[in-house]
Amino acid sequence: PAPAPPVSPAVPPGPNAPAGAIPLPPDQNGYVFIETKSGVTRCQINKDTVGCEAPFTNSPLQDGEHANGVSINSGGGVQWVLGNLGAIPTVQIDYKTYNALGWTIIASTDGTRFTNDKTRHGMFVSVEKVNTF
Repeated sequence: PAPAPPVSPAVPPGPNAPAGAIPLPPDQNGYVFIETKSGVTRCQINKDTVGCEAPFTNSPLQDGEHANGVSINSGGGVQWVLGNLGAIPTVQIDYKTYNALGWTIIASTDGTRFTNDKTRHGMFVSVEKVNTF
């Protein structure tokens, strides 16, 4: 049987995206919102920045509380924050490889890795640790 047609318009992956990466199309404001398969971590992605919210167990203190948000920009700049992404329209991702707005997303049981396709900067996010590169 022929494959089903795409449900939404596909966004071509960036030139450096891995073959087979599943494209995640942005909303009308240029954002992609994802939730990990575990449901514990939620992230918003635009062409310049990835920001994730989770109950991190080893995050730095912000105003006397452990930060629950971390973001990285395409240049490698990292920011920890106290915040809430609110009622965002997330797409739940599986343990696979995705591409959104020039970021490659590799989701596994250990955590989620975001890499900017042009600069190669990014971060690995799990509740236990965040590694930036």
